[in-house]
Amino acid sequence: MKLTDQFLFPLKAFVNGEWVTSTTGVTFEVINPATSKSIAVLPDLNASQCNNAIEGAVTAAEELKAMTSTERRLILRRWYDLTIAARDDLAAIITAENGKPLAEAQGEVTYAADFLDWFSGPGGRIDSQVIQASKRENRVITIKQPVGICGIITPWNFPAAMITRKVAAAIAAGCPCIVKPAAETPLTALALAELGRRAGLPTGSLSIVTSKKYTVEIGRVLTQHPQIRKFSFTGSTAVGKLLAAQCTSTMKRVSLELGGNAPFIVFDDADVENAVDAVMASKFRLSGQTCVCANRVYVQDGVYEEFAVAVVRRVGKFKLGPGSDSETTIGPLITPQAVVKVQNHVADAVASGGKILIGGMPALDIGECFFQPTVLGDVSLQTLCAREETFGPLLPMIKFQTEDEVVRMANSVEVGLAGYFFTENSSRAWRVAEALEVGMVGVNTGIISDVASPFGGIKESGQGREGSFLGIDEYLEVKSITFRV
Repeated sequence: MKLTDQFLFPLKAFVNGEWVTSTTGVTFEVINPATSKSIAVLPDLNASQCNNAIEGAVTAAEELKAMTSTERRLILRRWYDLTIAARDDLAAIITAENGKPLAEAQGEVTYAADFLDWFSGPGGRIDSQVIQASKRENRVITIKQPVGICGIITPWNFPAAMITRKVAAAIAAGCPCIVKPAAETPLTALALAELGRRAGLPTGSLSIVTSKKYTVEIGRVLTQHPQIRKFSFTGSTAVGKLLAAQCTSTMKRVSLELGGNAPFIVFDDADVENAVDAVMASKFRLSGQTCVCANRVYVQDGVYEEFAVAVVRRVGKFKLGPGSDSETTIGPLITPQAVVKVQNHVADAVASGGKILIGGMPALDIGECFFQPTVLGDVSLQTLCAREETFGPLLPMIKFQTEDEVVRMANSVEVGLAGYFFTENSSRAWRVAEALEVGMVGVNTGIISDVASPFGGIKESGQGREGSFLGIDEYLEVKSITFRV
C-alpha cells in the first residue's frame, strides 16, 4: 500500500492530541482480508488509557462549549477540505483493511466527507425557541446545550463514514468524542484523526482508542464512566443491547444503529429493469456486508421468472477478487468466519428446497475470505437467510402472491432498519411505505443513504437518528428558561 502522505499511517493510538503506544506493551495486528496477511501492528490500549482520554476530554468539553457554533463549524469545514484532498490515500487504507473494491472505498471517503460538510453547514445549526407561556406573567424560552463527552464505538464495514456521521454532529454540538473503532479497521480512524488535528480540533476533543484484547473493558468504560454523558454505537443487535444496558448505571443518552434484515419487494407492476439495477446496488455493495442491504428478496409471481433470469445474468458478470485490483467488482468478506456463515445459510436454504441459480460456494482459490456471489431461488420462509441477517453476497428469492401477504412477511422479523419495494402504482406506494415496519424506506430505489436524510431504525434495529437536521439533536440537551415579568 503506497500513500502520498505517510503521516496518515501513524501506527499509534491518538489520545489527547498525542500519538501513544500501549502502556502494557500489548499490540494487535490489522489483517488485509484479501490476503489474510498483516498490514499493521497497533497498540492495544486498556481501560486505564481510555480513562486518560476521558480526563483530556473534560478540558476539551469546556473549550468546545465556549466556542461559537460558527467556530466549530469552520473546523469541520477545514476537516472536510483536508479529507477530500486525501481521498486517494484514505481509500487505499480502507481497501487494505476492509477489503472493499477501491471504487467503493473512494465513494465511502466522499460520503464520509459529506457529513463533515453537512454539519459544517445546514446540519450544524443550533436553534432555540420562544414558547407562549400558560401564565400571563411568564415568558418561556428554550436553549440547546452540548450533552457533554461522548463515547463512540464504530463498526468495520464503513470505517470512515461511521466515524464522521457521529463525530461531525458531536463536534458541531460542542461535544468531545472518544472513539473505539473496530479492531478490524482502526487505520482509517487514525488517518481521519490526523486530518482532524490539522483542521484545528482542540486537544482532547477527539481521541481514537485502538484495542482488541481489551475491547470489553473499554466498552465498560465508555458506557459506565460518569463523565461520559452520551454513548453511540453502530453494530449488532446483541452487542447493542448489552452496551445499552450498561449505560443505565449512569443514565446516559444513547443512540444505537443495530442490525437489519431488509426486505426487498418487487411487485408485478414494477419496472423490472430498474428493480434489477437496484438490487445489484443494494445487495452486493461491500459483498453484502451493509446493515441496509437487501437481505430477503420477495418477488411477485407474475414477474418472478423475468426478475430471476435478469438477476442471474447480472451476477454472472461480477469480478471477484482483491479490492486493490481495478477490475474487481466484488471483494472479500471481512473474516473467514463470515464465509462460514454464508455457507451455512446456503446449505440450510438448499436443504429446505431452495435452488442454487448461480454461485453457492466459497472461492478458496482466491483466498480464505472470498465467497462466490450467490443467487438462490424458491427459498422457504423458514430458512436462516429469510430470518437472519446474512451479511454476505447471498441473494435469496421468495415468491409471493398478494400485497397483504408480502407486507406480513416483511414485518415478521424483530428488526426494522430499512426496506425497499418497487411498484408503478402510486396508491400502493403510499400503502406499503406506511405499512413496512422499518425506519427507512426506499421506493423504486435501492440507495437510501444521504447526509440530509435521517438514518436509523425501529424495533430491535436501534434508537435515535443520525445525519439530517435531526443528527445534531442527538448531542444536545434542551434547557427551558422561565422569566417572570
